[in-house]
Amino acid sequence: MKILPPEKRYGMFAVYAFCREVDDIADGDVQVPDRLEALKDWHKRIDRLYEGETQDGLDRVLVATIVRFGLRKEDFAAVIDGMAMDAAGPIVAPDEATLDLYCDRVASAVGRLSVRVFGDSSPEADRVAHHLGRALQLTNILRDVQEDADRGRLYLPRELLVRYDVPLDPQEALYALGLDPMARILAKRAADHFREARRAMKRCDSVAMRPARIMAASYHPILKALLRRGWRHPDVPVKISKAARILRSLLAYYR
Repeated sequence: MKILPPEKRYGMFAVYAFCREVDDIADGDVQVPDRLEALKDWHKRIDRLYEGETQDGLDRVLVATIVRFGLRKEDFAAVIDGMAMDAAGPIVAPDEATLDLYCDRVASAVGRLSVRVFGDSSPEADRVAHHLGRALQLTNILRDVQEDADRGRLYLPRELLVRYDVPLDPQEALYALGLDPMARILAKRAADHFREARRAMKRCDSVAMRPARIMAASYHPILKALLRRGWRHPDVPVKISKAARILRSLLAYYR
C-alpha cells in the first residue's frame, strides 16, 4: 500500500477495512450474537452502499472507493460468503471444488477488488487476481497446517488426503506419513498459480501491477521454504531471509 499514490492508497485502506471487519466476525474476534447473521447484515449493508446510502465513516469511504474505481458488488459479496464458510463451523477436509470456491472467495475476490484500485480493470487483471489469490491462499494453508489443526481446521482437500491415506481428523493428519507427499502436490499447484499470475501480469498495465508483483515476490519464497522444510514436522517454523525478501520486492517494483 505504501508504494501507491494517495488516492489509490486510501482506496486500498477502505477495501482492507471492509475485509478486516468481515474477517473479524468470521473468526470470532468481534463478539456478536450470531456470526452468520452479522455477515448477512453485511450483505444488506453492501446493497445499501450501491444505492448510495451511508451511515458511518466506513460506509462513506467505501462508497467513494466503489464509485472512483468501479468496484463490483459481486466481489464484495464473494468475500462475505467466504467468511461465512468459516463462520459456519470449522472447515475440515473440504472436497476440491469447495476448497477452490473458498480460495476464490477469501483471496481471489479480494484480488479482483484490489486490481481495480491499482488501476487495471481488464480481463487479464482479473486473471492475475484469480491465480495470485489462489497461490497466496494455498501457500497460507500449507504454512498453517499446524495452527489450523489447533483450531480444529483442516483446509487440505479430501481427495488428496484419501489418496495418501492421511486421516481426515486435523490433529491426526499432522502425524501421517502421507502428509508430506500430499502437501507437495498442493505446493505444486500453488507454484503453477504463481507462474500463471506472472504471465498475466505481463499483459497488464505495468505500473498498476507493481503491488501484485511485490506481493508475489514476497510470498513465493515462503512456498519455496516450505518445500525445503517439508511437512514431516509441520510445527517447525519456516525461515526466510528478510533481506532477500526486501531485495525481491525491490526488483519486482522496477520490472
